[in-house]
Amino acid sequence: MAEVAVESRWVGLGGGPEAYLAAPAEQAARGAVVVAGEFFGVNRHLREICGRLAREGYAALAPDFYWRDTRRAGFGYDEEGRTEGRRLMTALRREEVLADLTAARRVAEECAGTGGVGMLGFSLGGHIAVLGAGELPFDLVVSYYGGWLLDGGIPLAEPVAPVARAERIAEHTGFLLGFFGADDFVMPLDEWHRVGERLRAAGVAHEQVTYEGVGHGFFNDARPETFDEKAAADAWRRTLDELAARVRP
Repeated sequence: MAEVAVESRWVGLGGGPEAYLAAPAEQAARGAVVVAGEFFGVNRHLREICGRLAREGYAALAPDFYWRDTRRAGFGYDEEGRTEGRRLMTALRREEVLADLTAARRVAEECAGTGGVGMLGFSLGGHIAVLGAGELPFDLVVSYYGGWLLDGGIPLAEPVAPVARAERIAEHTGFLLGFFGADDFVMPLDEWHRVGERLRAAGVAHEQVTYEGVGHGFFNDARPETFDEKAAADAWRRTLDELAARVRP
């Protein structure tokens, strides 16, 4: 199969926020995916993930959730980047993130061709994805090691963490897929198990995949200290399979 040509650019979401958009250049998209990254912003790694999705035929849209403070912020993985990412992450507030996510989903739907709209998030973005799953209509939501899902721990999880309102996820989202490393330091394995119990009790259509001996950030190949090639490849294959089943026309 010939590789799909990709075009990318920043686009306005209306009213202030922007997003990085990668999409097939010479054919209509087969659906759209809103992509939320780690607390490092819309950095090179997140833009590359959007490009990977575009080469699979999807329009991939990564909102800039930090625009109220610093536009188009994207940080490296050194201590300076971590410090700035943490500062901006803790300044995020739910009503603002949901407003940006609503705007991003609207633009994603416009880019989706005849397909549906999914959402994919990593770490902080995994939390945002689950938060969005309870508020907006998505055909599929995929969370890679999203933290603070049930017990909270950051301002964005206040006043109630997203899985504590799992009934809302059942109302809005077609299917929720979650990936987690058993050695994750952000969220305990016990909380991950209780997330599953809460989702099942609420009737959420979902699947949880746990990788033994794997820690937080296992998908990020730009961070060799946490990257796990086998887990990353398996999670990506599962993600593409679910996108094909639930988002493509």
